[in-house]
Amino acid sequence: MTRFGYTLMTEQSGPKDLVRYAVSAEEVGFDFEVSSDHFSPWLAAQGHAPNAWTVLGAVAHATQRVQLYSYVTCPTIRYHPAVVAQQAATVQILADGRFTLGLGSGENLNEHVVGRRWPTVERRLDMLGEATKIIRELLSGDLIDFRGQYFEVDSARLWDVPDDPVTIAVSMTGERAVEKLALLSDHLINVAPDAGVIDDWHRHRQATVLPEGRVIGQIPVCWDPDRDAAVARAHDQFRWFAGGWSVNADLPTPAGFAAATKFVRPEDVASAIPCGPDLDAIVAAVAEYRNAGFTDIALVQIGGDSQEQFLNEAAKPLLAALRAELS
Repeated sequence: MTRFGYTLMTEQSGPKDLVRYAVSAEEVGFDFEVSSDHFSPWLAAQGHAPNAWTVLGAVAHATQRVQLYSYVTCPTIRYHPAVVAQQAATVQILADGRFTLGLGSGENLNEHVVGRRWPTVERRLDMLGEATKIIRELLSGDLIDFRGQYFEVDSARLWDVPDDPVTIAVSMTGERAVEKLALLSDHLINVAPDAGVIDDWHRHRQATVLPEGRVIGQIPVCWDPDRDAAVARAHDQFRWFAGGWSVNADLPTPAGFAAATKFVRPEDVASAIPCGPDLDAIVAAVAEYRNAGFTDIALVQIGGDSQEQFLNEAAKPLLAALRAELS
C-alpha cells in the first residue's frame, strides 16, 4: 500500500510554524512526515533553517499517529555519527516508536560551515557507509569502540535506547551508492522516480535474504488557487531544483544557487513542478513515483506562507484523490 507524506521543509518555515503544520498535517490525514535537515536554505528567498532535531523532538511530542523521518541527515561532517545515533534514539523515544532515521551523503551547502573540506562523491559514499555502521552499533545500546578510515568512537554508549529499534533509511541515487549502501540500510530513499535504482536495491536485498524494506521519495508541488501565483512562487523559491543532484550537492551557498539558476525561467520550473489548483496534475506527477516502485511519497508544498491554505483547502481532497488513484 502506498503511503503519502507531508514535508516539514525547514528551509522555508520557522520552528514554531513547522510544529503547527505537523499537527495540522496529521489531522488532515497524511500518513507520515519528513523533516529536512539543513544549516542553510537553498535560496535566500526561502529564509529559514532551524535545527531539524529540535523540531523533530517537538513534533514527536505534539503528534500522535504519523510516522516521522529525518529526510535526510548527513552523519559525516557537520554531525559526528555518534551524535546522530544519540539524536535518533532520543527522537524515537519521544515518538513512541514512530521515527525512522533517514541518512544521506549531504550537500556542501550545509556541511562546509564547520570548516572541513568537501570530499569527492566516492569518498562521501564511503564515509556514509562507515557512519551508518557506527550508528547501527550504537543503537544497540552496547559499549562501542571503533576505529575506521574516517571516524573514531571511544568507549561510547547510548544510555537511553528506545524499546522499538530505530530503522535506517539511506539515500541512494545511483549504482555505486546502491552497491555500497544497500545492505547497511533498512529502507531506500531516492530523489527521483528512477526504477533502475529501485530494481538494483531489491536485487541486492534479495541476494542476501534481507527484508524488502520501503522505498521513500519526495516530490515538490506548488498548489495555489491562482496558477500564475503558484508559478511565480515556485520560481522564486524552488528554481534550485532544476540543477540536478550532481550540481546541488556541490554548490556552497545560497548565493551560489542564485547565480547558478539565474537563467532558469518560470516556465522551466512550471514544466517540472505541478503548479496551480489542478489536483489531477499532482496525482499524475505522484503516479510516476508509485509506478517506479516507491512505497512512501512525501509532498513538498512550496512556500512557507502557503502551508496553512494548502493544509486547510487542498490537502484532504488531494489525499482522497491520491488514495483513490494510487493506493
